[in-house]
Amino acid sequence: MANAASFLTEMTLKMLDKVERAGLSPLHQQPVAQARLSYRMGVGAMEGERVEVARVDNFSIPGPAGSIPARLWAPSHDAGLPVLLYLHGGGFVVGGIDTCEAMCRRIAQQSGAAVVAIDYRLAPEHHFPAGLDDSFAALQWLAAEGASLGLDPKRIAVGGDSAGGTLGATLALMARDAGLALALQLLFYPSVEPSAMTASYQAYSKNLMLDEPLMRWFETQARGPGFKSDWHREPMLAASHQGVAPAWIGLAECDPLADEGRKYAKVLQEAGVPVQLTVWPGVVHDFINMGRFIPEAYQAHAAAAQALKAAFGL
Repeated sequence: MANAASFLTEMTLKMLDKVERAGLSPLHQQPVAQARLSYRMGVGAMEGERVEVARVDNFSIPGPAGSIPARLWAPSHDAGLPVLLYLHGGGFVVGGIDTCEAMCRRIAQQSGAAVVAIDYRLAPEHHFPAGLDDSFAALQWLAAEGASLGLDPKRIAVGGDSAGGTLGATLALMARDAGLALALQLLFYPSVEPSAMTASYQAYSKNLMLDEPLMRWFETQARGPGFKSDWHREPMLAASHQGVAPAWIGLAECDPLADEGRKYAKVLQEAGVPVQLTVWPGVVHDFINMGRFIPEAYQAHAAAAQALKAAFGL
């Protein structure tokens, strides 16, 4: 495959040049606490405008290891709004409610649905599957208690980006097994089979936003002693994908994870699951958090919102 730069959009190249000229240390070369702060600051500098929404509530959800911080955004105070449970990206190590807020606000505003994000437990303090356990607890709570927030517990979707997309895909499988019906799984460039060596990994894992050293660092932090990968971390490996929620999958073309997303879309389709797949050309991993520089970010937010609107019948 040709040099990755030849595929990148002009705005993506300009953004990468700004990052390079800033001379910041790569996340994987920083202590974990500093990496978290750096990622949060980086998203804050690139995410673009945060739109106003009618309702913003901070609350907590009972979890397996204590309260899980959560935030709700809604376009109105109407009762009975459907809800998207959104799981942020960050390799199971960095990221949080604040780093996905700009997009969650836009999706709520444009879809007419409420969006709830959580601060699930992060590695290395809490190895995988701690974050997954928190995410499933939040999903179960929304189904059982969402009405207490004025939400419709019968209309729930799950979603996320990168590591959060992994969590969303796995939650869709767990919800199916638990008899919990979901309207949609909304996945941005999920990591669903990191053990596979794909063509996109080989082409785009050097000198871009998500490179091989960073991916190795994330996995090392996330995996505790004795970790054995199974379908909870690699949902591609699930014995069956039949009966899971319909999927909307959004990918960045110049992303090591792009082929995993394509393959997962195919696996779901072969299992009879309705899938809508969109690939944004010439952009890189995490582009949805770069609206200040990359216009495709807002296009992706709007497309996700439209998919959610359709799934909820809004």
